Order: sequence, then C-alpha cells, then structure tokens
Amino acid sequence: KYESENDDYRKIMAQALADRLVEAFAEAVHKDMRTKTWGYAPDEAMDAKDLLKVKYDGIRPAPGYPSQPDHSEKSTMWDLIQAKELAGIELS
Repeated sequence: KYESENDDYRKIMAQALADRLVEAFAEAVHKDMRTKTWGYAPDEAMDAKDLLKVKYDGIRPAPGYPSQPDHSEKSTMWDLIQAKELAGIELS
C-alpha cells in the first residue's frame, strides 16, 4: 500500500515493525521448543540480556543468514509448510 502511494517513510516503518514481530515470534517458538516441546532445557530461565547474547542451548538456523548461507533451502521449506496453498504467501 505505502509503496504504491510513494510513502517511503511508512513503508520502511511497516517493514521494520513486521521484521521485529517476526523475530519476536520466532524467538517465542524457539523458547517453547527448548523448554516444552523438545524439553531439552526445561528449567531455562533467562532475562532479555542473556537471550540477546544467545546464551541458550541450541540454534535457530535461518536460510540466508551466516549460520545457513544457502538460500536454496527456502523453497524446500516453503513447499513443506505449504505456505502458498495454505496462506497465499509466496517467496520473492
């Protein structure tokens, strides 16, 4: 919407907010996996400072980032979760 209106400020702010929300959600899911679902760190108790310093056990790999630089895996993951079919979301 903001791009079609040539409103660069609102476009950048919307993108920044979306990025922060996605990161927060990913961190919440990762914590749930560590402490409940897989339960390999059930007694984990960290403050925000320790989370930012990545003092937890485990990793959160993300295609395209230094820990997993190969972007080709994105298509495989997208197909596995059926993102296009279930949510109408496509990779650019």
